[in-house]
Amino acid sequence: MPQNSSKEINILFKHLLGNTALAGIMLGAAIPSYAEDEAKTDNSILEEITVTAQKRQQNLQDVGIALAAFSGNMLDKMGVTQSSEVADLVPGVHISGNLAGQNTQFTIRGVTQNDFNDIVESPNAVYLDEGYIAIAQAQSFATFDIDRVEILKGPQGTLFGRNATGGLVHYISRQPTFEGVEGYIDATIGIFDTAANAESYEITGAVNLPLSDKAAGRFAVKYRTHDGFLKNNYPDGQFGGSPGDGAGADLGDDDTFSARSTFLFQPNEDLAIRISGNYSTSNLATGPYQSKPTIGVFEDVNGTFELVNVLDVAPNETRASIGPGGIDLGSDLDNDGVFGLNDPDDAFLTSRFGVGTDFFGYVDPDGADFTTSSDFAFEDQGSIDTYGVNLNISWDIDENMTLTAITDFKDYEKLLFIDVDAAPVNQAANFASVDATSFTQEIRINGESENSRWVVGLYYLNIDNESHNGLKFPVNGVVPGAPFDLSSVANLETNSYSAFGQIEYDITDKLAFTAGIRVIQEEKNYEFLQGIFFTQSSLEIDQGDPFQIGPIFPGGVPTTFTDDTSDTLWAGNLQLDYRPNDDLLLFASIKRGVKAGSFNAQLAGGLPIPGIEEAIPYKEEILYSYEFGFKKSFADGRGRFNGNFFYYDYNDYQAFLFTGVSGIVVNADAENYGADFEVQFTPLPGLLTQVSASWIDATVKDVPLRINGPIVRDVKPTYTPEYQFSGLVRYEWDAFGGMMSILADASWSDSFFYNLRNFDADQFDSYFLANARLAWSSADDSFEVALQARNFTDSRAGTQGFDLATLCGCNEIAFRPPRWFGFNVKYNFN
Repeated sequence: MPQNSSKEINILFKHLLGNTALAGIMLGAAIPSYAEDEAKTDNSILEEITVTAQKRQQNLQDVGIALAAFSGNMLDKMGVTQSSEVADLVPGVHISGNLAGQNTQFTIRGVTQNDFNDIVESPNAVYLDEGYIAIAQAQSFATFDIDRVEILKGPQGTLFGRNATGGLVHYISRQPTFEGVEGYIDATIGIFDTAANAESYEITGAVNLPLSDKAAGRFAVKYRTHDGFLKNNYPDGQFGGSPGDGAGADLGDDDTFSARSTFLFQPNEDLAIRISGNYSTSNLATGPYQSKPTIGVFEDVNGTFELVNVLDVAPNETRASIGPGGIDLGSDLDNDGVFGLNDPDDAFLTSRFGVGTDFFGYVDPDGADFTTSSDFAFEDQGSIDTYGVNLNISWDIDENMTLTAITDFKDYEKLLFIDVDAAPVNQAANFASVDATSFTQEIRINGESENSRWVVGLYYLNIDNESHNGLKFPVNGVVPGAPFDLSSVANLETNSYSAFGQIEYDITDKLAFTAGIRVIQEEKNYEFLQGIFFTQSSLEIDQGDPFQIGPIFPGGVPTTFTDDTSDTLWAGNLQLDYRPNDDLLLFASIKRGVKAGSFNAQLAGGLPIPGIEEAIPYKEEILYSYEFGFKKSFADGRGRFNGNFFYYDYNDYQAFLFTGVSGIVVNADAENYGADFEVQFTPLPGLLTQVSASWIDATVKDVPLRINGPIVRDVKPTYTPEYQFSGLVRYEWDAFGGMMSILADASWSDSFFYNLRNFDADQFDSYFLANARLAWSSADDSFEVALQARNFTDSRAGTQGFDLATLCGCNEIAFRPPRWFGFNVKYNFN
């Protein structure tokens, strides 16, 4: 579309949505924990929400778990298009990750893991239709045709098969029915409010087809594409030659196609067999990081200069680093931990090439706004491809027992890139590649008697993972010997076997006791090498035979690290539920969560690690959770007030410590305590309101500022805001022969660190995000049109960052997308 047309669309959207945004602010705050179009079912009574958090269907208010749930319809109305965006809806839940938001993971109550190597599993599990998503970087995917999503806080490892130490997020897709042909087509066009004038287009469709009285199918597809919203002014400020043809592309784009098909065969009322297949492919530009100038601060500790802080560069700063007494220690361009004044290789750079800039004289032209200049920035450079098959067999053995068997296979392939310095300096890039498969098999039996409910089962998991993660030094670069790649190649195979069981017993008609346990046998086989690959292209990597340079050196010879482990682990749950009346549930629990130990695959070219052979493996982490909560319904079903108080005693927390250009996972004890609350209320017919809040005080103890370094500190975990608030207001009324509705939601997050060392510059500011939607639907609900705005206050909400102060005199940082305006049309048919 011509540039003038883009500007006209932008102005039109701003005009149409300006009043909507103001109305949203006046109506209230932001965000739900909800299922279905509440106000449409009854003008005043909150809808009952059915969840499966305990492997059986229950009303949300009857489950003694800190739990939030949202229907697919509500997610659509709130403009949620990516799996990770539900984190904005639930205080106590945040996102972490890497690759400038192209890969994201969940943080729940301070339980997080932001290692960027793909052999790492997250401590917060994500499931799709009870199938575990084993690769942490696969937790971010396009959401479409979703029935609901459930977010569970606290350890859930007793009933869920994998790594639910901090909690889990479970997406349940819409299933086939025998109720006739029905479906929908949903299309959205929009524009991002930046200098790039990036347009977005999205279309989703689904159809339900009864094939006979015993068979039905459901088919859904989604295509989403938008241009890069981060305007790239390269070659402004160019330092070094171009890294290749097409360098300097706008960043932040997306081009994703996803499809899912599900078949249901129900030969009789006791047996249901569902098989589903899903596929998704994405093409992405280089990750949309931006640069900010930073400077390292050093102290003399026993004759060694130790990095003790990193600061944002002052406007008049010219030093490369700040040493004792304010001297300039120089840089560490070769990343060996020895700085310019003491290292002949770095002595040429003992000051910056500009004032208030990074080492090479660059400063972002508009700070945190969406204009940059980055050389290693290519259109359609990265790709993500996944597919999977899920088989679910449910057999009612009798009226009191059900056998369920779930078989799940997934295949993951990824190759993504970022510009390490996020600047027009041809220094280095980072690539992340994975080729992995996962297979899970669960068999369980649910049963109940007059005063008990129970479940027992077996679970098996296999993950076969090959990861290539490294530094690319492009053609025409400033690094001598370029082009070449420094790659860390890791092969990890995991086999996990577990048996689990849980029983809930009614002591009285008001008091119930729950006990559960899972016993796990975890086996891993690992190979890890570091090598030089002589790759010529900036758009691909070499996966052939390298010139090996590590990671271990027996007899002084670079050698592959190999190891295998076999560990027996367990998770457990003890809980009391007390219901003094139909409107109030009180519950208290003690839970033990566990995540198996594993192995590091640190980048080649990172800081030297003394005792590296002992630093590659790390131990399992164990979380003891103590929680008290309540769930209260009031005002004759028009309101709910839920709250939770928790204390976490964390042993050997797996903390990611990033130094230089690389990092490893270390074990450190931690302690978290906090609370979260949620109020939902329908004060008037057609009006739904909700407010949620969370508070956490989390500490990771005795973290070294570098591996085996002399300075240790107590720090805050990464991506863990101390306070979070959210809210939602939705109102609908009869108008124009149909129904008008307005929805406003918002969230506020406190500041948080993105590096475990908690240096001053490694922190994102607090932010406020707000969205609005004005819609009209026909009387028969077959047609709907809507105007939408996301982030209409155009806030700069930080997502991910890395501290590179000693390498480039900068940090790379990324932000949530800018303000977006859109127009949506949906047609339902049956």
